[in-house]
Amino acid sequence: MLTTFESLNVSPLLVRKLQGQGIVNPTPVQAAAIPVLQSGEDAIVQAQTGTGKTLAFLLPILEKIRPERPEAQALIITPTRELAIQITAEARKLAEAMEGLSVLAAYGGQDVERQLRKLKNGAQLVIGTPGRLLDHLRRGSLTLGAVRYLVLDEADQMLHMGFLAEVEEILSLVPRSRQTMLFSATMPGNVKRLAKTYMDKPRDIQIAETSRVTLDSIRQILVECTDRTKQSALIESIRSQRPYLAVIFCRTKRRASTLNEALQAAGFQSDELHGDLSQAKREQVMRAFRSAKLELLVATDVAARGIDVEGVTHVFNYDIPHDVDSYIHRIGRTGRAGEKGVAVTFAAPKDMEALRLIERGIGRKLERQRYEKSG
Repeated sequence: MLTTFESLNVSPLLVRKLQGQGIVNPTPVQAAAIPVLQSGEDAIVQAQTGTGKTLAFLLPILEKIRPERPEAQALIITPTRELAIQITAEARKLAEAMEGLSVLAAYGGQDVERQLRKLKNGAQLVIGTPGRLLDHLRRGSLTLGAVRYLVLDEADQMLHMGFLAEVEEILSLVPRSRQTMLFSATMPGNVKRLAKTYMDKPRDIQIAETSRVTLDSIRQILVECTDRTKQSALIESIRSQRPYLAVIFCRTKRRASTLNEALQAAGFQSDELHGDLSQAKREQVMRAFRSAKLELLVATDVAARGIDVEGVTHVFNYDIPHDVDSYIHRIGRTGRAGEKGVAVTFAAPKDMEALRLIERGIGRKLERQRYEKSG
């Protein structure tokens, strides 16, 4: 018996809005989390990106917000601008069903004056990154005294990026009598400590099988090469694999820029995504990638967190990820929603230790290929 949004008691207005977007059946994380969050309990939800977790918190929150009151009633904190943009887009689509409900996105690199005007007119749902939210709180343009619903999304990534102090400062300004929802792909010690300090008897919801399922739909290849031959190995691999859309991961912004230049010089439709780009440029790159004007997106881990683009056929790990969680996160950009995907990881001799950790973590060996430079 398939669960439906109706059977989860989602309001008919929102169900119709979802159906209009072609969303009919809840994903496992939605089916597990929505009833708990509707009941008003705190919850820790452990789920990968791409499992539909955004709707799992948006639907219960939108039903509880009172549009007739102008003040901020719900706050969603996310680590990156990309994720804030994505959640805001989903929230705005749904908010059309709720008359008088206004959504504000507050993230860096965006016009502050526009955000200030919007806050003056009242926004009941605020979505933002820690730095920009604090900026508004310190200016007094945003107050959190009426917030009853708080979401920490991608909490592990938020702390990994060094936002703990900012997050704690924001939490201290939200009333204790709130519902707190924490979403995280992994549960390292610092996330557990955060939950223990700021949550009230949270329910634990774990949706672990999704990462396994996605891994099963992804063909995983390892190309053995050297640091010197890695670039030509990648180019040859792209030419033989012929991806429709591919994300290529690099360890640093500089390596991403250098590789992107080399790929453009080799005749590929390629662009880069990393933290040094202006907000307008990042949005322009993402638009081009979504509409398949680009075939290759060269990205760093942090910038790619929150990229959820349909039709990504390949992921190339130009630089091997440092742990199994990053590996699962990266390759999970492909093989979405029942489609098949391919993940190619390049490894020089010095990367063998990282490779062993990954293979142990996913419980399987990657398919080996060796790159021999011809000529």
